[in-house]
Amino acid sequence: MKKEKKKIIITLISISIICLIIGLVMANQNPQVKIETSMGNIIVELYPDKSPVTVENFLKYVDNDFYSNTVFHRIIEDFMIQCGGFQSNGTEKTTLAPIVLESKNGLKNEKGTLAMARTTVENSATSQFFINLQDNEFLNYGYRDAGYAVFGKVVKGLDVVEKIGSAKTTVKYRMEDWPVEDIVIKSIKRI
Repeated sequence: MKKEKKKIIITLISISIICLIIGLVMANQNPQVKIETSMGNIIVELYPDKSPVTVENFLKYVDNDFYSNTVFHRIIEDFMIQCGGFQSNGTEKTTLAPIVLESKNGLKNEKGTLAMARTTVENSATSQFFINLQDNEFLNYGYRDAGYAVFGKVVKGLDVVEKIGSAKTTVKYRMEDWPVEDIVIKSIKRI
């Protein structure tokens, strides 16, 4: 009987330790989101340790369902696809205040990375972001200017990104590079 109790106690302790380790590993993982588009799904890993303000800002929009029914409004083949600010009728959505530029974080504008879109003003990014279709070194901090803040990377669905990147474009709503056929973001959700 004593041996059985000892075995049970050791088993319970072992299970507890394994659960603790799994919990610690899960707690240290970077957050991920699923971008559900009309052309397929894209899974993105975010880097809050490198771009804390940018990731927090992006997740505010995600948590408030801001991106639902917005479109990819700028597609430049072999460069990038941009989204996060316009509805299919060309109406720009109202955003939160601009955030500080975090382009000096060591992350590079490489194929499959997400970066915040901005104007020529460094601290002007709000909701719009783009996904690099190739390594775009000239968008990195210090190459020609302050660069563009990378804050995540596609971990699944790069084929969807590439399919979007090859869509035919036209001039729509006085903007060049707008897809002929709408490519809709149905939703972006944490996973």
